[in-house]
Amino acid sequence: RIGVSKMSDRINRPISTKEMERRWAAIRAAMDQAGIDVLLMQNNNDHMGGYTKYVTDAPATNGYPNTVIFPRDDFMTQIHQGPFGLDRELDPAGSDGIHRGVKRMLTTPSYESAPYTRDYDPELACLALAPYKTGTIGLVGTYQMSYALVDYVKKVLPKATYVEASDMMDRIKVIKSAEELDFIRQTAAQQVVSMQAIIDQLEPGMTDSDAAAIALYEGNKLGSEQGVYLCQSYEYGKPAAIGPRHLQGRVIRDGDIFNMLVENNGAGGYFTEIGRTIVVGDAPAGALEELEEELAFTLEAQRITLDMLKPGAPCAEVWHAFNTFMRNNGREAETRLYCHGQGYDMVERPLVRQDEPMCIEQNMNIVCHPGHMTPNIWSWICDNYIISDNGPGKSIHDMPQKIFHAGS
Repeated sequence: RIGVSKMSDRINRPISTKEMERRWAAIRAAMDQAGIDVLLMQNNNDHMGGYTKYVTDAPATNGYPNTVIFPRDDFMTQIHQGPFGLDRELDPAGSDGIHRGVKRMLTTPSYESAPYTRDYDPELACLALAPYKTGTIGLVGTYQMSYALVDYVKKVLPKATYVEASDMMDRIKVIKSAEELDFIRQTAAQQVVSMQAIIDQLEPGMTDSDAAAIALYEGNKLGSEQGVYLCQSYEYGKPAAIGPRHLQGRVIRDGDIFNMLVENNGAGGYFTEIGRTIVVGDAPAGALEELEEELAFTLEAQRITLDMLKPGAPCAEVWHAFNTFMRNNGREAETRLYCHGQGYDMVERPLVRQDEPMCIEQNMNIVCHPGHMTPNIWSWICDNYIISDNGPGKSIHDMPQKIFHAGS
């Protein structure tokens, strides 16, 4: 029995309880089919921490472990940062208006920077897992889940059977509901506002980080909770790809080329990303012509990918077709990640590349950001698309795909 009669007004754009119940039912049906009695999952950030967010609507933050025990036949137990000894029963589950689907809250002040606390969270997890000591425990998000957690649990509960359940969860959460798609479109709209603010305010004398701060400020005003703002300015003939804040100390000069990526989440926690190129002031001779010529090629490369993103398409086939196009046109083949899913994770499956076993499916949120470097410029574009029954339609970022101008 869920006890939410009134959602707490402290939550930044909560997902509806109806949507949460849809997710729980889908996961429990998959668990039943796989013979899994309980799931153990742990995340520690809200860039790539989508598993615990997906089942609780509460993000993991700040590197603090957020551990969830998700039984097939009962409500959840959640373990997170807090005082020693807190063991709180929510009766009915979620009755505090925040922790829907959670019936037991446990806290401990553990820190990854203090290794002697490594067993604090696992000790609490074992309390919740005790009823399943001879059952089948599915491990979710094992790439982020701490070694300390799994090692401790397996030692304390040696008679349980442990299975990898991340793929089972992935195949559920990558397909977005109508409510989720609405949140995703709102994130894209928020990012267009942020990008336009940069274009309007960018001028020589700013540092790259000054420009990134504009996007951060605008996004936060519109409800964004987390994200990255990658950018780089450069002189024509000395190209540079986008970089993080640590590499954003360069002062922007008249005639520079500026590449900006806004990759934050919106209110509700869903990620999209948009990338554009901006000429600051008066471009030197030949710069604008090359930028526009290479952008036309980049858009063609993006379209090669988008035309293949139809339900059922194997990601490896898309990857190989894209790279064949790049090589046949004298550009370097792609060796990074240029197209992928997004949701609560900034990078979510499927990854459009040669090692991804998942196929493209309807109602995925896919970003496509091809880019390549010439001796003079770095050309790229970045937009999100929702996969329909016939592939992606128009980008959900309602912003022209062109070279922008600022500071003149």
